[in-house]
Amino acid sequence: MRETETFTVSLPPAMARQVEQAMKAEHRTRSELVREALRMYLSARLIPSAPISRSEANKHRRGMSAYKGGDYVTLGEYIDGMDRRSHRARKKIT
Repeated sequence: MRETETFTVSLPPAMARQVEQAMKAEHRTRSELVREALRMYLSARLIPSAPISRSEANKHRRGMSAYKGGDYVTLGEYIDGMDRRSHRARKKIT
């Protein structure tokens, strides 16, 4: 008995070209790409999402408002800031 099943899928020409490009770029077969795409799609669809609480919704709203107002740090700025260590003043040794 076979461990796989074969079926045919029709794609628009533009999408078929994208699949071919991905195959070449990633050195993978068409079947591997489609299997991974279906795995990702099914795992995303099958995971039940919990309803958002009022508190979470308020926090999200405040965060988006701050972001739109320019109150944010880019990833590069954040990483640069992590490199800086705070220097505490030390007592002089005489």
